[in-house]
Amino acid sequence: MKYIVYLNIVFFFLFSCNKKNEIIYDEKSLNSTISKYLENGSQAVLLVRLEDINGDEIFQFTGKNDELVKDQIIDENTWFRIWSMSKIVTISLTMDLVEDGILNLNDPVSKYIPEFNNLKVAVTNDGSSIIDFSRSEDKIDLNDPCPVNVVKRMSEMTILHLINHEAGFYYGTTGIKCIDDALVSKDLANAKNSDEFIKKLIELPLIDQPGYKEFYGLNTTVLGIVNERATGESLSDLVKNRITIPMNIKGLKYNKDKNDKLLPVFSGADDKIRYANSGELDIMGKYVPAYGSENKLFLGGEGMIATADGYTDFIRMLLNHGELNGYRFLNESTVKEIYSPQTQLENEYGYNGYNLWVTSELVKEKGEGDVGLWRGGGYEGTHFWIDPKRDFVGVILSQMYETPKSGEGRDGKILGEIYRQIFNNEK
Repeated sequence: MKYIVYLNIVFFFLFSCNKKNEIIYDEKSLNSTISKYLENGSQAVLLVRLEDINGDEIFQFTGKNDELVKDQIIDENTWFRIWSMSKIVTISLTMDLVEDGILNLNDPVSKYIPEFNNLKVAVTNDGSSIIDFSRSEDKIDLNDPCPVNVVKRMSEMTILHLINHEAGFYYGTTGIKCIDDALVSKDLANAKNSDEFIKKLIELPLIDQPGYKEFYGLNTTVLGIVNERATGESLSDLVKNRITIPMNIKGLKYNKDKNDKLLPVFSGADDKIRYANSGELDIMGKYVPAYGSENKLFLGGEGMIATADGYTDFIRMLLNHGELNGYRFLNESTVKEIYSPQTQLENEYGYNGYNLWVTSELVKEKGEGDVGLWRGGGYEGTHFWIDPKRDFVGVILSQMYETPKSGEGRDGKILGEIYRQIFNNEK
């Protein structure tokens, strides 16, 4: 019996090594590709981690600028602000509520947030779409839409619109001064709770009629509040009770505990790394999300913190078609719906599922990954991807607002080296 156990152990060890070598066979080259972003001064902190479908480490790189990050260890248990990487967590939670019959994707949002009944829509002076103006490549030849006109909302906003960023919400980054200034002035992230958040939000017009066009913004944040009102539970408790506790995920949550330490906020806006100035991360006001234990506002689109180990656990659930650690969170058909084509169907780089980007052949041709990867990222330079063809996941975690020029293209270069090795193995 001892001999058989020993053989099994040897077999498992060899299998694990072979799995690793199928993905990364030249760690020196990959380490060099990653470390240059610390050496060239474009990143203060950088962590890259790859895990297989079972949660076994395939590769990990960690590094930091010792002058800017003096007393924190950077490893798979370091807490990062993940911003928009929160979105796929909130959307997955919503789909779980749909499976349980608590929500329906075609439900009007006003069923749960009746304050939205009187929402208005902003249009340009000639009645045209603000979204179309914002996306115009040459605004110089267009009339300044400010001050905008406000018209009646003509279509019903649904939960599906929130998931697909088609509800008409936005961030303070539209490029239209009066629109951006109005949103930033509300300091939405400084609201005491979701009710106050909604009270501030309804003072702003939508950027277009619900269902008209996809436009990235606060849609998933509102979706989180829908989840709260539909269940009577806070978004933080919903994540705990439906996701992290049942699936035994340790490093994914909202409020930090008293012993948790978050990294500083860095900026490269001057093309050189420094500590960010207060209010510099102004995507939704001068406040970043609150993370203290007393916080009562849980931003479904921006507010979570995670460790590399915790977030890879969550996305391994998606890789494993809805199941993790023996617990089925989502049906396989639901996960398929999440990564199936939903919006941006004409984009040459891929398409959007439910806020999960699926890459096209062009990404492979450019040497920045492979076709069919499920990807997403966050405001402070965080990135994740899922490779369903090879059954592994990866994260690139930083805390950098406005990356310096020497850091541009970071994710594409890192994935490019990873997939260069993969493709060589597969020849």
